Amino acid sequence: MNQASHAQLEPGMRIGGSLVFDLQLSWRGLRINTMCHALSTAQGRESFKSDEEAFMQRFALTEAERVLVRARDFSGLLEAGGNIYYLIKLGAVTGHGLYRMGASMRGETYEAFLATRNVPGSV
Repeated sequence: MNQASHAQLEPGMRIGGSLVFDLQLSWRGLRINTMCHALSTAQGRESFKSDEEAFMQRFALTEAERVLVRARDFSGLLEAGGNIYYLIKLGAVTGHGLYRMGASMRGETYEAFLATRNVPGSV
């Protein structure tokens, strides 16, 4: 391969319609991502399920961040700095697995989203 095929984007450059998880977004989402990381353990998952509000308080989420978590607004959480790999943990704990998250992000019903899986040209 030539060097041009390995070219990197200029720092701060954005791809139309895409959210780039950069250092600034990472810092903004630190509370959300730290909370979601805690869902990696059985104890964290049980703690979240038993009292979501106390769990969010433990990680000092802002009221705006709490609203996003309560609404299961995964697009909003991404925009607030949530990392998709951490948000998947939140989705799993709340019954919103990857496909349900994808449907929500695309503004589709779960059933409509599933109908696009394994269909040529659906991605």
